[in-house]
Amino acid sequence: MSARAAKAPWVVYTYSSCDTCRKATRWLREHGHAFEERPIRDTPPAPVELARALRSVEGDRGRLFNRSGRDYRDQGLAELLPGWSDAEVIKRLAANGNLVKRPLLLGDRVVLIGFDEQAWSAALG
Repeated sequence: MSARAAKAPWVVYTYSSCDTCRKATRWLREHGHAFEERPIRDTPPAPVELARALRSVEGDRGRLFNRSGRDYRDQGLAELLPGWSDAEVIKRLAANGNLVKRPLLLGDRVVLIGFDEQAWSAALG
C-alpha cells in the first residue's frame, strides 16, 4: 500500500494576475497554512463548492460575482442577476471562472470570498 500525500486543508481559487489573490496566498504561506491553489479561470469552482459559498453569504448571490470584471459588465449581469434562481447563478459561475469573486477559499467548515486580512485571521487563526 502506498502512502498518499495529506490533503491540504484549504483550496484557494485564484487568478495569477490578481494582486489580491497574490496577497491572500502570501498571507496563507506566512501564517503556515497548507493549501491547494487552483486557477479560477482554468478550473472554476464546482457547483457543489459554489452552493457552499452561496450558503456562506446567506443567499446574497451578488457577493459571489466579480462585479468589477469585464465579463460581468459586458454581459450586463447586474440587470440579469436579480431574475436568476440560485441554480442559474451556480450554473453560470461554474461555467465561467472569470465571473467568480476571488480569491475564493474553501475548507471543511470555512468559506471566504475575497481577501480581508482581518476576516481571514479570525476564520483561520
